Amino acid sequence: MRDGLIASVDDFASPAIRIHDFGDAIVMPGLVDTHVHVNEPGRTDWEGFATATRAAAAGGVTTLLDMPLNSIPATTSRAALAAKREAATERCHVDVGFVGGVVPGNTGELAPMWDAGVFAFKCFLVPSGVDEFPAVSESDLRQALPLLASLGATLMVHAELVEHLRLPSAPDPTNYASYLASRPPLAETAAIELIARLAGEFGARVHIVHVSAAESIEVLRRARARGVAITAETCPHYLTFSAEEIGAGATELKCAPPIRSDAHRAALWEALVRRDIDLVVSDHSPCPPSLKRRDTGDFFAAWGGISSLQLGLSVISDGAHARGIALERIAQWMSANPARLVGLDGRKGEIGIGRDADIVVWDPNQTTPVRAEALYHRHKLTPYLGRTLRGRVRATIVGGRFAFSEEGMSATPTGRLLTRQTR
Repeated sequence: MRDGLIASVDDFASPAIRIHDFGDAIVMPGLVDTHVHVNEPGRTDWEGFATATRAAAAGGVTTLLDMPLNSIPATTSRAALAAKREAATERCHVDVGFVGGVVPGNTGELAPMWDAGVFAFKCFLVPSGVDEFPAVSESDLRQALPLLASLGATLMVHAELVEHLRLPSAPDPTNYASYLASRPPLAETAAIELIARLAGEFGARVHIVHVSAAESIEVLRRARARGVAITAETCPHYLTFSAEEIGAGATELKCAPPIRSDAHRAALWEALVRRDIDLVVSDHSPCPPSLKRRDTGDFFAAWGGISSLQLGLSVISDGAHARGIALERIAQWMSANPARLVGLDGRKGEIGIGRDADIVVWDPNQTTPVRAEALYHRHKLTPYLGRTLRGRVRATIVGGRFAFSEEGMSATPTGRLLTRQTR
């Protein structure tokens, strides 16, 4: 490694080079997580750059992209992006880039944010849960998509349509089945069909975040067959948990779209193997534990989001190993493909000469017991607590420097704030 880049890849050691011997552990490219809610400024009591990037480093994530909401202000203007960057300065233990927001009425801010270096844009087709980031309509998208297409920017889409959400009659708010029924697969598939139609019409690139429903996979296939530039992701929680396993009041498992049945889980794994879904990212969306309403167990009142930024590699390794899936596929899903999505391929996501020296040392023969005291997230409530996961991150190197090792976290936050123009 030299000047933060990989200088050579050799199978021998030179006496002039400092050696770090990790025995039989695996050296793999650092993870690139393109879907993280850091929530700073404005909701730093929910998370924050210091804690989120520590958790990322401990989990082998060397680069993350911060979503444009739940911070105050939301990243929907160039001025708000500047405030976000100021909040992140000298606080990040891994490299951090930013996603801009598309909301009603901010089309004039999209090009300025793009020029300022955001890597993509994000919108919601249903209420986001925070007032600062309202949902867009088809009319709003018809204004934004031609501009995004001209810029070459990707639009990340929370794909649910509000007209297909429904409240069951006389629901039991502590029964997960009631919440699940309120957000059926049709809400997701109809939204993907809408955005695919508009993307095709305007020649725009779109990316569907957190796919949860088996039915969505065929919609994605049909869109690609028509030539639509559409990609998709899913998340560790959709690949790990199933609705059948979620007990009464277990609101730590609430997210939107919801975790569905075992049949949906199996279909998502198959879609990854068949390349119908391109990548796996965390959608880390934390909040203070009180907002999860564990005291009442009310799924409808609880904040919808799951904390997993530190755990994704172990979680996916667990599931992949059980299905006979090679580690190389995990590296594609969690490193190479996310980097490609946001234009960081050539720099990140793979190990090669001239690329950023972002590396995770991964030991598949050890385990990771998920204990609250070992988590670097600001808040420790996560549905993975108490589990023992396969594999362990032994070290994370960002730009040629150790951000995390078994001895602990680096005391100095040396992660960079990235723009599309950063070398």
